[in-house]
Amino acid sequence: KEYVAGRGAVAVIDWDGYTLGYYGRPFEARNKTKGGAFTGEDKEFFRFNSDDLRVIPAFREAVVGMKVGSIRRIIVPPGDSLGYPAGRKWQTLQPQPANFSGQRALGFVLENQGMIDKTLLFDIELVRIDERK
Repeated sequence: KEYVAGRGAVAVIDWDGYTLGYYGRPFEARNKTKGGAFTGEDKEFFRFNSDDLRVIPAFREAVVGMKVGSIRRIIVPPGDSLGYPAGRKWQTLQPQPANFSGQRALGFVLENQGMIDKTLLFDIELVRIDERK
């Protein structure tokens, strides 16, 4: 089954996130809630519709055309309109890391005014497609 935009279907995904420009540090990992210690319980999957403006554009665009079970890699350059907004505004969009350690790692990179490369890498897996009723 393939995800099609604009049909009201909800994409259910599992995702990884890495701060490429800052030592490749993971701030979210598939299958488990992970942070600096890589421990934790099973996590909830992320659910969204491709027209949900509360989700970063990179996720909304990447999921279109994916088949259930497929994985897509997304690289979001710093300052790109596909990623999170600058500064503390990154907290206004989804997805968010599932734990404090991940939130802290992502926040450190995105809120840093110094010379840190803010390039992000995401791997998203389409777990299933839920049709709206």
